[in-house]
Amino acid sequence: MSEKRFVTNSTSETIALGERLGRLLRAGDVLVLTGDLGAGKTQLTKGIAAGMGITDDVTSPTFNILMVYGDAGDMPLYHFDLYRLDDPDQLEDIGFYDALGGDGPCVIEWGEQFVDQIGDDRLDVFLTRLDSEAAAGEEPPRELRLVPHGARATELAESL
Repeated sequence: MSEKRFVTNSTSETIALGERLGRLLRAGDVLVLTGDLGAGKTQLTKGIAAGMGITDDVTSPTFNILMVYGDAGDMPLYHFDLYRLDDPDQLEDIGFYDALGGDGPCVIEWGEQFVDQIGDDRLDVFLTRLDSEAAAGEEPPRELRLVPHGARATELAESL
């Protein structure tokens, strides 16, 4: 399968798409979210958590690097923000490999520079603000391109 494309016209639509995706996720799934600041990565992750039944307040883990969401009994969601990392050796220090392939899915913001370490079975999600399609003062729509790598990622993309 090649890439799949969605356009969301509001924050609530981005969250709703994330909810659909979150309902499909299972332990070991890996999503790499790529986009500029304000592109909607954290909003999509909020939806993913909601779709998984997680009620925690989802925020960008920029300063923590990793946030784990989910109550006891829930499948956890591992939410990484690798923006401040610049060396693959740092991934070991943050428990990255323990979470990867673990008991819950991983959503990785700014992970594109570490795709060799992340592995071949992942769903790359590219988020882009379509600023030119919004009037002044309006929230712009977002384009979300899903590019699957591997059988499980292809299954996820096709199921959306």
